[in-house]
Amino acid sequence: MPNAILSVYDKTGLVEFARGLVNLGWELLATGGTARLLTQNDLPVTEVSAYTGSPEILDGRVKTLHPAIHGGLLARNREADRSELDRLGWGPIDLAVVNLYPFEATIVRPDVTWEEAIENIDIGGVTLIRAAAKNCDRVTLVCDPKEYVEVLGYLQTGGVPVEIRRKLAAKGFRQTGGYDAAIAAYLGGEQTETLTLYPIRPLRYGENPHQKANLYGYTPDSTPLGGKILQGKELSYTNLLDLDAAWRAAASFDKTTICIVKHLSPCGIASASSPEGAYRAALASDPVSAFGGVIASNRPIDAAAAQAMADLFIECIIAAGFEEGALAVLSRKKNCRLVAMPDLRIEPECEYRSIVRGVLKQAVDFGDPRETSWQVVSNRNPSEDEWQALRFAWKACQHVKSNAIVFACGEATVGIGGGQPNRVDCVRIAAERAGDRARGAVMASDAFFPFPDSVELAAKAGITAIIHPGGSIRDAESIAAANEHQIAMVTTGVRHFRH
Repeated sequence: MPNAILSVYDKTGLVEFARGLVNLGWELLATGGTARLLTQNDLPVTEVSAYTGSPEILDGRVKTLHPAIHGGLLARNREADRSELDRLGWGPIDLAVVNLYPFEATIVRPDVTWEEAIENIDIGGVTLIRAAAKNCDRVTLVCDPKEYVEVLGYLQTGGVPVEIRRKLAAKGFRQTGGYDAAIAAYLGGEQTETLTLYPIRPLRYGENPHQKANLYGYTPDSTPLGGKILQGKELSYTNLLDLDAAWRAAASFDKTTICIVKHLSPCGIASASSPEGAYRAALASDPVSAFGGVIASNRPIDAAAAQAMADLFIECIIAAGFEEGALAVLSRKKNCRLVAMPDLRIEPECEYRSIVRGVLKQAVDFGDPRETSWQVVSNRNPSEDEWQALRFAWKACQHVKSNAIVFACGEATVGIGGGQPNRVDCVRIAAERAGDRARGAVMASDAFFPFPDSVELAAKAGITAIIHPGGSIRDAESIAAANEHQIAMVTTGVRHFRH
């Protein structure tokens, strides 16, 4: 009769899994709290302390650290090992169900004490995982409740295949490796980083066909961008980058907002009372660049919005959902990828970028810090309409590649320039895209103006109000140029580069 040991902190789904094991004829061993839960649910279980003849000691610090347990897990499938266990009165253990004390969740609490942190360092659980994982040619390790259904299914149909046992073992070693690294960093007070990534899927190729590429996530059950793919071709490397850029922009707005991205650059962003209205305004910003782009919506796409998109070639749409009517319309675009996002959160709150022989880490730019104070530095104050457009343009500008320039009218971009080596060229590009729509529009710049030439060019295009961080040694010259052209100018004191 096969034996399983169960010792878990997170008891999600455990009772159902254990009941499935009992129905298959398994005998259960469990540590104190786990055993009590199984007993309360009328499942037959032997406490580890009764099996080993050694009680839990030191307030539970020592539970499973006994040769009867680890001999059972580490015994190989050979006669000599079986005979040795028989002589000692113990048996083999074929399945280990283990998860660990929540050390990482404990230490991030602002009020955590040293004693609490230390008591949440799991010793026995880590040892069980490593023993079961080492002997994966015979033993199955389950260290994640999400694996219960799959593993039980294998057991019900003849057993867990060795390739699956090895995958589960690798998962166990990844878990204990990250766990130990977090403890080491905490104890040493070091600013070390352990980045554990889980494979989601291989990609056809990277930016170009000769470059290999894979997609990874931060959790074992990760999906692309944390969303659900509803239709379309497989997502490519560049699709994922564009989807990320578009979603970050759309999700940063409170109002219903659409962002259209092409090659990592927003070409249109707009807020409106409906997804259809926001889409039409965003598309009008630069309809040429929008062809073959990626669209993001921070609200569910409805049938009206989908119908408005019907005539445009679109690579991907990422949204807070898709209504049935929208899916019916968009299903005609069979190659268009649809990604439904569960919520508007941008996680994690830090981002990494690889460089030669190193990695950069920074906090995500979620906009102006709370204490930010804007100042009108020109002779003229912005009108109410200009204030609305300036607030919108300032947020939109944060998602454009530096040197970012955004022309906006109301709550829609009418011209975007970014990614150029100098700021005045970005103003030129935004003005060219906007054309006559620049007259009466406002301009946002992600950083200060090193010279007044950008202000002069904006005035020539018809801009009536400007927002930028300020802080240049030549701010006075830019302010003077604004005053000369009766442009209202606001400084924020906050820069929003996006390299």
